[in-house]
Amino acid sequence: MNVPLLDLNRQYDSIKDEIDEAIQEVVDSQYFILGPAVEKFEEEVADYCGVKHAIGVASGTDAIKLALQAVGIGEGEDDKVITSPFTYFATAGSIVNAGAEPVFVDIKPDTFNLDPVALEELLTTNHSLQTEAKAIVPVHLYGQMADMDEIMEVADEYDLAVIEDAAQAIGAEYRTESGHVASGQWPVDGTEGKLASDDENSSLNEFPQATGNEQQAYKAGSIGHAGCFSFFPTKNLGGYGDGGMVTTDDDELAEKVRMLRLHGSKEKYFNEMVGHNSRLDALQAAVLSAKLPHLDEWSQRRRENAKKYNERLADVEGITTPVVEDDRNHIYHQYTIRVGDGKRDGLQQDLNENGVGNKIYYPLSLHQQGCFEYLGYEEGDLPVSEKAAEEVISLPAFPELKDEEIEYVCGVIAT
Repeated sequence: MNVPLLDLNRQYDSIKDEIDEAIQEVVDSQYFILGPAVEKFEEEVADYCGVKHAIGVASGTDAIKLALQAVGIGEGEDDKVITSPFTYFATAGSIVNAGAEPVFVDIKPDTFNLDPVALEELLTTNHSLQTEAKAIVPVHLYGQMADMDEIMEVADEYDLAVIEDAAQAIGAEYRTESGHVASGQWPVDGTEGKLASDDENSSLNEFPQATGNEQQAYKAGSIGHAGCFSFFPTKNLGGYGDGGMVTTDDDELAEKVRMLRLHGSKEKYFNEMVGHNSRLDALQAAVLSAKLPHLDEWSQRRRENAKKYNERLADVEGITTPVVEDDRNHIYHQYTIRVGDGKRDGLQQDLNENGVGNKIYYPLSLHQQGCFEYLGYEEGDLPVSEKAAEEVISLPAFPELKDEEIEYVCGVIAT
């Protein structure tokens, strides 16, 4: 049996008529750059995420870069932005391209997300960073949100912007009673924005142990000053090419992102700043609009697949299945296990030989990448991230995965 890591053909077959109709409407309109299809999708995403603004851009990478620039990153000579070393390169690359220097903080070993204790310790002990740091980019890795209560508290204390890298987490939710939501003008001084629990399509019932009416749930991209999404084809909500989105409740930030994506102009041929050509294509917006109504159902199927894996792999020696915090709603962009005792690479070879799709996200921490040698990190500086890079491997978990395929994958792992 061959089990792919992801099979987009199965998804397309299930909604072919909707996709084809959406594409044809754009072709008939001949309106390919921004325009009505993009505006419609922006409104849908803003409503889905529970924010005032959603701005379509050319990619998830650009979303991070433009959001950072919109809060003033790159205007200072020594700007620094704190982020996770255990994520896709685009996170740190966008920080550099926005004109700042990335500063890496180690991750939690269970969720792989940025460790707020390590974050607080870094800022407490590094006095120059207290002045030079301008923002934090927490990454909601694999589809589970980072510890946003603690991160927002640190951001409040040190007057830092928070730009959520939600590229892998559209629809993920975080339950909190703290009210740490950056929904007003930058810096934090506004009122709470729309809650995910206000949305009739909210999947609050999917929280593992959600109890108590005093807590509310917020979707990824609605807690920080801005949220950044990718619509790369392999994402849970994927287009048929590149695409991205910035979400925010901040009117001024939203206006700056709109200008930055269009060469720094509000009115054509009149440029108020030097911006970029980073516009979401209408064809991509149309495809994504057709897919969005199915997203929660697809996410639920991913959770069901994850549960089946958890049950079947629970007793397999050396395997650690994903940890989900009680106040989170994981969307399983990736179902990622840890393989201990140096056996990860051997397991990957077994999976490959038996036709099981898999991927290592990520084989090398960002602070160890050659392009970041100038930052001066050494091996052992961020040990949790470095160890994770040696142990993680992701298994097929896409919505259309069949039970017999899960059984086969687990059988290969167990033998």
